[in-house]
Amino acid sequence: MLDQTLKSKINQLWDKFWSGGISNPLQAIEQMSYLLFMKRLEDEDIAREQDAQLSGKPCQSIFTDNQECKWSKWSNYSADTILEHVRDKVFPFLRTLGGEDSLYEIYMKDAVFAIPTPSLLIEAVRIINSMHIKEQNRDTKGDIYEYLLSELKTAGKNGQFRTPRHIIRMMVELANPSLGDIICDPACGTAGFLVASNEHILKNNTSPEFIKKDEEGNEYNFKGDKLNPDQYEVLRAHTLHGYDFDQTMSRISLMNLMMHGINNPHIKQINTLSARYDEENHYTVVLANPPFKGSIDESEIGGKFTIKTKKTEILFLELMYTMLQSGGRCSVIVPDGVLFGSSRAHKAIRKKLLEECRLDAVISMPSGVFKPYAGVSTGVLFFTKGEPTKKVWFYDMTADGYSLDDKRTFIDGKGDIPDILEKFRRRKKETYEDRKAKCFFVPVDEIKENDYDLSISKYKEIEYEEIQYEKPEVIKQKILELESKITKTLSELEI
Repeated sequence: MLDQTLKSKINQLWDKFWSGGISNPLQAIEQMSYLLFMKRLEDEDIAREQDAQLSGKPCQSIFTDNQECKWSKWSNYSADTILEHVRDKVFPFLRTLGGEDSLYEIYMKDAVFAIPTPSLLIEAVRIINSMHIKEQNRDTKGDIYEYLLSELKTAGKNGQFRTPRHIIRMMVELANPSLGDIICDPACGTAGFLVASNEHILKNNTSPEFIKKDEEGNEYNFKGDKLNPDQYEVLRAHTLHGYDFDQTMSRISLMNLMMHGINNPHIKQINTLSARYDEENHYTVVLANPPFKGSIDESEIGGKFTIKTKKTEILFLELMYTMLQSGGRCSVIVPDGVLFGSSRAHKAIRKKLLEECRLDAVISMPSGVFKPYAGVSTGVLFFTKGEPTKKVWFYDMTADGYSLDDKRTFIDGKGDIPDILEKFRRRKKETYEDRKAKCFFVPVDEIKENDYDLSISKYKEIEYEEIQYEKPEVIKQKILELESKITKTLSELEI
């Protein structure tokens, strides 16, 4: 949870970038990330040297032969030298760190320093210094970056847009990842699902007395105090994996995870739909909001998909099935068209989910959830690989805690979500037979009879309220009485 002072500083940073000529939000975030990365490098270098002194072990600074590349050095340069120095000295230095295939090499590959003026660079450095990021705890560092990302108000290419955090948390709660799970998002964007999974595991390993709530009722301050050092290492180094075909998004994902305490994130730039990606039966949890639009060239796909289509939303579903180990679970957002589309590919993917997986839940979300990015209607599918479906639990979400218009005004930040999670957890103990209610079960045989249709409207019973209308003669009499009153009033006014 950020205080208003830090939020104000981040808003100042955005204002400086916009007024300084970088109006594209993604480019602005990328350039801010580079600066945060430079600052973080020196902070971590100092921390390593301090740890070495305490332990008596040798440690060599990464800046030994490049002192002028330290943030603390160049950030004090004058306007006539600072921009050229960062562009021509600091950036090339960063690309050499760690050798080939290192995190630094991956992060800085093809990076372009696009801050156009010395004045913008100096102002950005001043604001970042005033945040005292080194002194902040892991939660605050992560929240700083999340608040930066919250300013991504415009949709990206190919149907990319940022998933609301409360929807991400709901989906993570459905999947309920735990220590030992291997978690992946094959279209990770800003890594929101991976960050939320990390927080979920930390929360479940934090003593209740440490957990706090912000003014919107969201829990935070997950210390993970119940984890021993080895377990922490498993969480930070082996649990979270993400892929994105866009290099800018990959960089943003890396920074987001690093700011949340994941020092060596497993983020790779690759199109997971392409033949170059070949992981099968590897992950225990998959969480994603893959791109809804677009298609992929058949020559790129190769022969790894059994469903013949170019539609990415269908290909991603089959990919997630393939990525999962037997017994692995997936929580994924799909456009409504996937639920009822009549093409051969649409029917094939629904058949696979029902017959080769246990489709546990279909949650229909209102169309306003992704505004102002898009007004498309969507649903959440939750399935477990490896056993056929017997019945599917449907839920009709009508509120998510925010207004469903473009403003997305805060109401309570929760809407139906607490009810969804509570009833989902109780579904094995309840019958949920009333199809006029918000949630109910539908037997798989009935779904098959309906051409594998998974749209909730196909099965939900609508209760119509009978309205009693007055008889025509009564209405006529009321009109005459009203006319009489109007005539009388007008005559009095004339007097």
